[in-house]
Amino acid sequence: MTITPLMPVYPRCGVRPVRGEGAHLISEDGSRYLDFASGIAVNALGHGHPVLVKAIADQAATLMHVSNLYGSPQGEKFAQKLVDLSFADTVFFTNSGAEAVECALKTARRYHYANGAPERHKIISFANAFHGRTLGTISATNQPKMRDGFEPLLPGFEVLAFNDLAAAEAAIDDTTAGFLLEPIQGEGGILPATQEFMTGLRKLCDDNGLLLIFDEVQCGYGRTGKMWGYEHYGVTPDIMSVAKGIGGGFPLGACLATEEAAKGMVFGTHGSTYGGNPLAIAAGEAVLGVIQEPGFLENVTAIGERLRAGLEQMIPNHDHLFESVRGKGLMLGLRLKIESRDFVAHLRDNHGLLTVAAGDNVVRILPPLIIDESHVGEFFEKLSAGARSYEVRVA
Repeated sequence: MTITPLMPVYPRCGVRPVRGEGAHLISEDGSRYLDFASGIAVNALGHGHPVLVKAIADQAATLMHVSNLYGSPQGEKFAQKLVDLSFADTVFFTNSGAEAVECALKTARRYHYANGAPERHKIISFANAFHGRTLGTISATNQPKMRDGFEPLLPGFEVLAFNDLAAAEAAIDDTTAGFLLEPIQGEGGILPATQEFMTGLRKLCDDNGLLLIFDEVQCGYGRTGKMWGYEHYGVTPDIMSVAKGIGGGFPLGACLATEEAAKGMVFGTHGSTYGGNPLAIAAGEAVLGVIQEPGFLENVTAIGERLRAGLEQMIPNHDHLFESVRGKGLMLGLRLKIESRDFVAHLRDNHGLLTVAAGDNVVRILPPLIIDESHVGEFFEKLSAGARSYEVRVA
């Protein structure tokens, strides 16, 4: 037998974590890494946060799972908190971001069905986005690395250039249901939507009876220094998918919607065996409680500005390697003048710094939201040393 016990769909590197402490990971060989990847923006509170650990342990000893055929006092309470903090009126809990996006897509199509217009099923999405790995979510992207070998994909999707409002308007027809986008593209290269684009899409939806769907799986939940990415634009969606940081590492996601947008989601239209079980909700409550502490999001903004300023100051010292900085809060991207994956591997393997490669030659910098100045200092020491040694290596 040549296949590995774990199906070989990931190009796993040599880092093999067995323990985490705050903003650090420790590998099985004892190597210590500064984790500025956070499980790709998942570990919002870092590793082993006492509030999250206690909440999970206490709930596991009380009640882990019951069917969604029964009432959910825990889920109702948590959903109300999310409603109070957002544009939404109702929430469906999932186990992942892809499931949350799937729920959003179904909600949008069902809305038009409920309005007597089932032909309005086309979702317009945008190039280089990442919405998940299900057949539905890969149908909403144009990236061959996710689509190749899985055709035929689901019909009813059209992918356009990101930030091209004129193209979005021209694509609207009698079959259009709405627009799906990340306010800040993550895997695509930490690329924010422009204000004009966001405002324009909202107006197009309002003028044409369409739904605006935000995928905030990566950019939501405090990652940008605000609770939701859309708050930077003053534009609210009709439906929104969130996950990653919402559970701090415990599998949890959510689809949020207005009452109007969710009008078609009635008994029997959707479901999830594990979605919103008491253990997941306990994790979500714990994470939200920490994020809502006074000054927490303000500190994310301040630390993010400190990181951005430091990165911008480094560019002239390595201007043949670094080009520019993008993003907001602690969702930052360092654009390189070379392919980013090799540099990310170099930082990881030679300097103990974990980051994430993204499209457009970008290094994603996604630290836990609880980092302090000591972690920032360690980050710049490792990044600077990594840049110097990389330059020597490729010289």
